Amino acid sequence: MANCIRFIAADAVQNAKSGHPGMPMGMADIATVLFRDFMKFDPKNPSWPDRDRFVISNGHGCLLLYSLLYLTGYEGITMDDMRRFRQVDSKTPGHPEYWHIPGIETTTGPLGQGVGNAVGFAIAERVLNATFGDGLQDHFTYVFMGDGCLMEGISQEAISLAGHLKLGKLIAFFDNNAVTIDGPTSLAVSDDQAARFAGSNWHVQEIDGHDTDAIREAIRNAQAVTDRPSLISCKTVIGFGFPTISGTRKAHSDTPGEDEVSGARELLGWNSKPFEIPEPLIDAWRAVGARGEAVRQQWLNRLETSPIPVKIDFERRMHGLLPIQWRTAIAQALDEMSGTDTEMATRKASGLVLEHLTAVMPELIGGSADLTPSNNVKTNSQKEIEPGKFSGSYLHYGVREHGMAAAMNGIALHGGLRPYGGTFLAFSDYCRPSIRLAALMRAPTVFVMTHDSIGLGEDGPTHQPVEQLSALKAIPHLAVFRPADGIETAECWQAILERKEGPSLIALSRQNLPPVRRDHSQGNKSAKGAYVILEADGEEPVVTLLSAGSELHLATEAHEILQEEGVPTRVISMPCRLLFEQQPEEYRRAVLGNSGIRVAVEAGIRDSWDRYIGESGYFVGLTEFGASGKAKDVFEKFGITTEAIVRMAHHGISQHKL
Repeated sequence: MANCIRFIAADAVQNAKSGHPGMPMGMADIATVLFRDFMKFDPKNPSWPDRDRFVISNGHGCLLLYSLLYLTGYEGITMDDMRRFRQVDSKTPGHPEYWHIPGIETTTGPLGQGVGNAVGFAIAERVLNATFGDGLQDHFTYVFMGDGCLMEGISQEAISLAGHLKLGKLIAFFDNNAVTIDGPTSLAVSDDQAARFAGSNWHVQEIDGHDTDAIREAIRNAQAVTDRPSLISCKTVIGFGFPTISGTRKAHSDTPGEDEVSGARELLGWNSKPFEIPEPLIDAWRAVGARGEAVRQQWLNRLETSPIPVKIDFERRMHGLLPIQWRTAIAQALDEMSGTDTEMATRKASGLVLEHLTAVMPELIGGSADLTPSNNVKTNSQKEIEPGKFSGSYLHYGVREHGMAAAMNGIALHGGLRPYGGTFLAFSDYCRPSIRLAALMRAPTVFVMTHDSIGLGEDGPTHQPVEQLSALKAIPHLAVFRPADGIETAECWQAILERKEGPSLIALSRQNLPPVRRDHSQGNKSAKGAYVILEADGEEPVVTLLSAGSELHLATEAHEILQEEGVPTRVISMPCRLLFEQQPEEYRRAVLGNSGIRVAVEAGIRDSWDRYIGESGYFVGLTEFGASGKAKDVFEKFGITTEAIVRMAHHGISQHKL
């Protein structure tokens, strides 16, 4: 049965003249024992909520996963898909892509990401178990990982968090083949991985990864451990079966060659032609896949006999539907924001919105990378998750921004929960690979980023984001929100919760801001991404000011001055560029108008504004890193002031006349 995996992988790589045969051939025995004797899944219902989750963090070994899905009978994948491995528009790309084929739980490829995702899956399972009990949520999360995954820094963040939380339903298999692309791992690393995991409170076993009895016993032992995650370090031979390149770097990602594949057939006694599996072996594998139907039916019976409120809430959450009360919560937050003239940081406004939302949305799982009081992400109604105790809805991720973001992706992909987590916007760079993968997967993860500009002040340029807003807006499918006041903050949260097609990031100020809106009676203006907040008085505008976030109030003040000077001026608030670009062309044209003089204002670099102001447009913002000092003084130092906006508008008028 393991050789079925090996030769699908070898034949597919040889046929494509591209790919990574080494890991599937080396890990085939482990995968076979796991799926044949332990995995809880049903190919006829791949989205069954209580299935075990299986993640390949070393995603270059994707043919192992594709082979398993084909062999166990998942619909939507055929042997022809193996023949089209790594071809454009095939179902079998070079790394696993989330739900590209049913059964692929997450997109992996950047090494270590799958380890972080697996921790998130395991967290989600335990949190839902604490709510709905063993009858509805009681499954394992299994993750395969390689030497490269464990060299990446994210792995330490992930395994440390998992060990601290005592995630007993998480079992990791280390493909300990001691080979990377460059050669033996001894070129770059000499870590004792078993000691490393043990030091992070993991249960650790070391076995021969080709001894199926040892594999089976190790999995049983790991499943019996309830107070710690488990590592099974499997000593394997990369490219197991190849006659001359097994155990070497050539087995990792080189096309093996016809002679090598033929030699493997001879060594392993495999007489079938390329892409052919003997019927008895196909039948054996399909029997493994069929086994899960009865288990799923038993689970379905438990769901159907659950108390009606429990069943309704469970199904609502798993379908990603929002509770009826959520709109009332948003309306209450909007009323609270519109009823005050007090200056307020948008991070505080966000916290007030979350107070209303978390009271009615138990699926919201908050957290922060050790910045809880700064991010304003924990509410009075939230109870903290503790090691081994998962009845809460708030998680302290520690100073692990990257691990937090990857875990949140796993929580979001698991289903039943909606994660949000906070850090400083400058540290979004630490999270960026996970943010990018969230966007690639269209996962509904929410990243809360406070201290969004030089306005954070005294902490200085190491903490003051300058290029991050433009860089984040460049990620496809990532909705970057930057509200200007309390009303926009509530509107942005409403838009975030209504999004079904990708992740969101909300950038929030540390410094207090004056309200620019006091009325929300005309609906959610921020949901369209941009809108006209102030029109030119009485005639067509000569100048259009575009801004977002903490600089919008400066643009509205400049509007008043320019109007008094006889310069018709309109102001556009643009809290979310992505949502604006999804609006009909007619709306976008109406908002942007025909003014030849456009001035964008933001305490960051101008790159993300160029599509609206053009190369001949004008920008008030930053071209260098910030400085330490009081927020007002820092803004003045870098010329981001009302007066500077007015001067830039007049400069534009003078240039336009030329």
